[in-house]
Amino acid sequence: MAKSKHTDNNKNGNSLQKVRLDKWLWAARFYRTRSLAKQAIEGGKVHFAGSRVKTSKEISVGDELTIRQGSATAMTEKTVVVKDLSVQRGNATVAQTLYEETEESIKRREYFAEQRKLANLARPDTKPNKKQRRDLQRFKYQTD
Repeated sequence: MAKSKHTDNNKNGNSLQKVRLDKWLWAARFYRTRSLAKQAIEGGKVHFAGSRVKTSKEISVGDELTIRQGSATAMTEKTVVVKDLSVQRGNATVAQTLYEETEESIKRREYFAEQRKLANLARPDTKPNKKQRRDLQRFKYQTD
């Protein structure tokens, strides 16, 4: 009898009780490959119960994870609650059923996205041309 790869009740009644953290992050599509998930865990970008964890940490349904993703300028931090376990990577709609993001996390991400958007409004739409650069230089040296 083959074991089920999801905790959903199937015809055989088999279900997963615990799954390695790197496999779950990969199956939930937080990272493209398991090696990237492993690097993120080892780099301290994934926390379980407020502290760093090892790649082999086994998680179960109901656990809360904090995951940081993105570049330094657009870093996003999500707090998710594990709703289902899987070691098989499915499509995006199946992956979204494996976790639920907390309300506080959603509000925090929306706030930081709005702040980044507002910071970009202060920038000009185009670079200054040669004449405008010269005028800026003249203005800068006249005020000194």
